[in-house]
Amino acid sequence: MNSAWPPARPTPTTPPPPTSPPAQSSEAPVPEADPARVSRRGRVFYRAPVSVVVRGYGPEDAEGTWEAYFRAIRDTASKDYSPEQVAAWAPETVDLVQWNERRSAAHTFVATIEGRVAGFSDVTDDGLLDMLFVHSDAGGSGVARALVGAVVAKARELGLAQLRTHASRTAMPAFKRFGFEVERANPDNWIRGENLPNYDMCLKLD
Repeated sequence: MNSAWPPARPTPTTPPPPTSPPAQSSEAPVPEADPARVSRRGRVFYRAPVSVVVRGYGPEDAEGTWEAYFRAIRDTASKDYSPEQVAAWAPETVDLVQWNERRSAAHTFVATIEGRVAGFSDVTDDGLLDMLFVHSDAGGSGVARALVGAVVAKARELGLAQLRTHASRTAMPAFKRFGFEVERANPDNWIRGENLPNYDMCLKLD
């Protein structure tokens, strides 16, 4: 069953492998409350406080995490990047087998609200936080903070002294709120023929 909010815009080319998720889960540190929901043009928007659950990624999360990625870029990041840039960054189609392989190669965490994928993040063994995306329908509900908390805990478990990330214009203010500092701006960051400037940021874990 697809755990992402409708409508599912991207068209997957192949299904993810049907295996079970890791038996890792934790309650995100946000207030417990019944979700306050607002219907807007047939879509559900969540207002804080809501109950956010963060758990380990499993292959059946491939479609839900892609949908969160796609909607985060097409809806949220579109205020900071041109239509051509967001189309290159989040194309209409995806190979879910390859997507799953990339998510499984890192320590990936999935945030859910009422059992639906609301966002995801990850960290590599050498301390790169490569992905932090929140579905546009779940913005402002504490999902990003909960995910970064899980990533920081994993980084400490791995014995890392710092976390690094390449933050988009859209994500940079949120990373600053989470304690990351800008090391330098990257004016040249080419993706599928489009330049998407971003920022190198770092969080010390001392």
